[in-house]
Amino acid sequence: MVAVALAAITGGTDTVKHLLDTVMLRYTMTSLALVAMVSIGTFAIGVGAAWLVTMTRFPGARIFEIALVLPLAMPAYVLAYAYTYVLDHPGIVQSTLRDVTGWGPRDYWFPEIRTTGGAAVMLILVLYPYVYLLARAAFLQQSSGAFLAARALGHGAWSAFFRVSLPMARPAIAGGVLLAVMETIADFGTVAYFGVQTFATGIYTSWFSMADRAGAAQLALCLLSFALVLAVAERSTRGKARYHHAGKQAISMPPANLHGWQAITATILCATPVILGFVLPAIILFNMGLASEQDLLSRRYIGFIRNSITLAATAAVVTLFAAICVGFYQRLKPGKRSATTAYIARLGYAVPGGVIAVGLMVPFAAFDNALDAWMKASFGFGTGLLVTGSIWLLIAAYMVRFLAAALGAYEGGQSTVHANMDAAARSLGQSPIGTLRRVHLPILTPSLLTALLIVFVDVMKELPATLIMRPFNFDTLAVQAYRLASDERLEGAAVPSLVIAAVGLIPVILICRQVGRR
Repeated sequence: MVAVALAAITGGTDTVKHLLDTVMLRYTMTSLALVAMVSIGTFAIGVGAAWLVTMTRFPGARIFEIALVLPLAMPAYVLAYAYTYVLDHPGIVQSTLRDVTGWGPRDYWFPEIRTTGGAAVMLILVLYPYVYLLARAAFLQQSSGAFLAARALGHGAWSAFFRVSLPMARPAIAGGVLLAVMETIADFGTVAYFGVQTFATGIYTSWFSMADRAGAAQLALCLLSFALVLAVAERSTRGKARYHHAGKQAISMPPANLHGWQAITATILCATPVILGFVLPAIILFNMGLASEQDLLSRRYIGFIRNSITLAATAAVVTLFAAICVGFYQRLKPGKRSATTAYIARLGYAVPGGVIAVGLMVPFAAFDNALDAWMKASFGFGTGLLVTGSIWLLIAAYMVRFLAAALGAYEGGQSTVHANMDAAARSLGQSPIGTLRRVHLPILTPSLLTALLIVFVDVMKELPATLIMRPFNFDTLAVQAYRLASDERLEGAAVPSLVIAAVGLIPVILICRQVGRR
């Protein structure tokens, strides 16, 4: 963050004036429009689906409890490739329409998918599970007392839902929407492919196409400020609002049985996001992959897979180690210092990958250049780019970006380890490190594996940081898919996209198992 701010401030005013005169307003309006549409869409689908599967019973409700999480495995840019292949002008939908009706290209109107609205739909379909998971957990934890009291006081089912159940679930729902918004402003693959100009695409264009590091830093600072303002605004509007169960025992809400047209409507509403967000794209991508000339077992693709797995596995291990250090320090020495440390560690998730890339590249490039100049002046030979061109700086970017996810999973498991276990281990002669190694880590193995898998899959899908910071001639599956799609070779892009989606199913299956448990 400091590097981004310094690079933006020292970049001069000429770049700022040029940005203000040309693209800043467009970037701002497009980003705000995307955020607004994704917020409304993820809220409506996530909360509506969570309420239906939690509080009602209809045909397939138990299946939809799990199936509604599946779109989380699909990166938004993969969805964009699939739907563009089908809905674009040469796609099967419009081609069939022209063949059946005999119309020419200008004889009919068809909605254009490569628009801001199209990008918003792709993001909504893959991000609503964030809201669904948290809202469903909140509804399951609510006691029926307040809802039934509202019904007894004359409120209908809808009125009681909007005035009682929804406000009580607000912190969880707001957290899910905030996660979706953060992913929206950080998204690069979808908006870049659709030609939608946002701050994320502006950073990449300024850095590579225009070779304007100052402009990239200033756009990154704007995006960083926007992300942090969103996080602080949600926290401040919540204030000190709390709720507690009024009775001695929290009684779960008895689900209502739906019949007739109500059951059919509920089934359609829950099936639509699953079909559009996972089933249909998977079928399209599979057919595209069969028609492509890409050989997944070729030496070139084996290299892409090896690079992706190497990056993801290394970043997952390093990030998990950092999460253990931060989480155990917070448990060992509770207080303002450790709480501040954990808060700073979580900030990375609010920072888009492109911003982190700029923030790391600027200082380390300056360090490499200074070291190279000093070595040439002192010893007569240069060192080149020791840090900037290495894989380790990219690993550091991944760790900063996804430490919050690993820390959340670790702390969730750590909360189940009673403090008396620590006291017992210390009284038996164990040091703090010994307590961590011999008591905490064996108990926390499921949570550690979950954190490892989440970071692994997030790194496999990450695109903007990888594009900017990857070493020369070190491409991953995500980069290959983006490159082929940029060249309009969508059938070829389907092959690496399918691999990424298949890997993404692993943590989703684990989450589905947890959701299905009572």
